[in-house]
Amino acid sequence: MALERLRSGLKYAGYGVALAGAAAAVSRGLRARAGELEPPLSGDHDTLRWRGMDVGYTEAGDPDDDTLVLVHGINAAGSSGEFREIFDDLAADHHVVAPDLPGFGCSDRPPLRYSAALYEDFLADFLARYDEPAVLASSLSAAYTAAALDRGDVTASRLALVCPTATGGPEPPKAWLRELLRAPVVGEAVYNVLGSKPSIRYFNADHGYWDPEKAGDDWQEYEWRTAHQEGARFAPASFISGSLNSDVALGPLLSELDVPTTILWGREADLPPLAEGRELAETADARLVVFDDALLLPHVEFPRQFVDAVRGDTADAERPVTVERE
Repeated sequence: MALERLRSGLKYAGYGVALAGAAAAVSRGLRARAGELEPPLSGDHDTLRWRGMDVGYTEAGDPDDDTLVLVHGINAAGSSGEFREIFDDLAADHHVVAPDLPGFGCSDRPPLRYSAALYEDFLADFLARYDEPAVLASSLSAAYTAAALDRGDVTASRLALVCPTATGGPEPPKAWLRELLRAPVVGEAVYNVLGSKPSIRYFNADHGYWDPEKAGDDWQEYEWRTAHQEGARFAPASFISGSLNSDVALGPLLSELDVPTTILWGREADLPPLAEGRELAETADARLVVFDDALLLPHVEFPRQFVDAVRGDTADAERPVTVERE
């Protein structure tokens, strides 16, 4: 009987080893297909050494112009390429700088337990490299930017925040979910599903774009490739589990910072909805610009109108742009 149990145990152990090997082979194959990732924006590409990581960034425009730092949002396929439709236009009259946050894009992706505090620290240090830069930040990164400015070591000339929020995952955070996604076999398998092309298309259609055709096939291919770089699952594991939620009260904090702020929102966005944008703008005493037929990415769906709004040039704005609050 004992011998039979031993044989049975060895058989199932063998199945486990085979499964682990198959999962690892799939992940290696996906990374090989993804290939080395090139920067998604045109301009000068460089890296900043920060806490042992190489953080990639792109800059363009005249260095003598006012600096505008673009901070992308957080998701499994996040990168500075979020600003691909507006980067060149903004560079016409700004010195534009767009980093890939640690754990994303062309930056290093070590197996850290990423946190809101880490991104706040990074932005505080990155923004301090420039003299009172303007900042355009998207979604959860808006909270990190506000928290970095609240420290008093760096100041901003103005803020433009796209669908800003302080929470991007469950409350309270689910540490077990983060650890599941970090696990070598099961975590890789689950993440490979979350980072698959159907999942990326679903997210874009459900949350990102009112018109999914505006995402573009080439861009969704790039998103898939960035989601399958070495170490790609570790930062999203923290995001999906709620471990990247910020503890700032965003509206009151923006009010206390006393930095001229424009909040830009897609009227059809639901994560978070426009009602939260209106409440936030009122609390922060911020200008609110709303884009019809847009979700979380009005800067991709309506780039020309978005650039005008960032520049403050909406006096004669026509649909789809509505200035709801000056």
